[in-house]
Amino acid sequence: MSGSRAMQLFGADPTIMGVVNVTPDSFSDGGKYINKNNAIAHGVSLLEQGAHILDIGGESTRPGAQVIDIEEEIERVVPVIRELSRHAKHISIDTRNAATMRAALDAGATAINDISALEHDSESIKVVSSAQVPVFLMHMQGDPQSMQKKPQYNNAVGDIYNYLKSRVLICETIGIDKKNIILDPGIGFGKTLDHNLLIIRNIKKFHDLGCTILLGTSRKRFIADISNGEDAGDRLGGSLSSIVLGRIQGAQIFRVHDVKQSVQALKVADAIQAADEFSPE
Repeated sequence: MSGSRAMQLFGADPTIMGVVNVTPDSFSDGGKYINKNNAIAHGVSLLEQGAHILDIGGESTRPGAQVIDIEEEIERVVPVIRELSRHAKHISIDTRNAATMRAALDAGATAINDISALEHDSESIKVVSSAQVPVFLMHMQGDPQSMQKKPQYNNAVGDIYNYLKSRVLICETIGIDKKNIILDPGIGFGKTLDHNLLIIRNIKKFHDLGCTILLGTSRKRFIADISNGEDAGDRLGGSLSSIVLGRIQGAQIFRVHDVKQSVQALKVADAIQAADEFSPE
C-alpha cells in the first residue's frame, strides 16, 4: 500500500489523528473536554499513546448540532492549540470558519480539517491557499442540522468520488498544492448505514484521485446500528474493525478517539499484510 503522501505530511504511515473535542455536546465524549485544562491534558495523553496529529475542534458537528458563534469557537480552541503546540508537532483545527482557521494557525495549528471541504465559508479556501498547509476535505450531504434526514445518492461511492474530485480541482486552481490535500469521504455525514458500509468497503476507489485518504469511523452511529445499539463509548470493537478494513485497502490516516488501541490494531494489520504468503511445495 502506498503511504508516501501521509509519510511526507505527518511523518508516519499509517498516521493516527487523535480527537480533542473542546465542546459541551460532542457525540463521542459528551463535553468531557470543554474545560481548557482537561482538553490539554487529554491531548498530551493522546500524544503519549501514539497520536501523530491532534485534531482540535470547538463546534460539535454531530447530527442535529446547533451552530455556535465564531467568537465562541475561537475562544474555545485557541488556548488549547497554543498550549498543545508546545507538545505536538502537528495540530489540525477542525472548523468550517475562515476566522477560526486564521486564529488557530496563528496559535500554532499546522493543518485545517473542514467538514464542508472549504465550501461553508467563501474565505476559507483563500486562508488555506495563503498558508499552504495540509487541508482535509470531507464530503457531507447537507449540514449537521439536516444531513441525516433521508440522505440519498444515485450511487454513493461514485457521487462522493465525483464531488471530492471537483473540490480537488477547485483547490488546485486557486493554488493549493495537491500534495497538501487529504480526502475524507465523510462516514456518517449525510449517509445511511448502507451508504457508510459501501464507502468503507470501496474506499480504495478514492486513491484514484491521487491524494492521501483519511478514514473517520471512530465510535460512529453505524457501529451501534449493526451491533446492539451501544452508546458511543462502547463502540471500540466496531471502530477497530472498520479501520483495519480501511487499512487493508490502503487508507493512510485514521481519525480516532481510542488512540492506544487503534495503534495496536493497525500495527498488527500491517504486520500480517507484510508476512510472506504461504506457498505449498
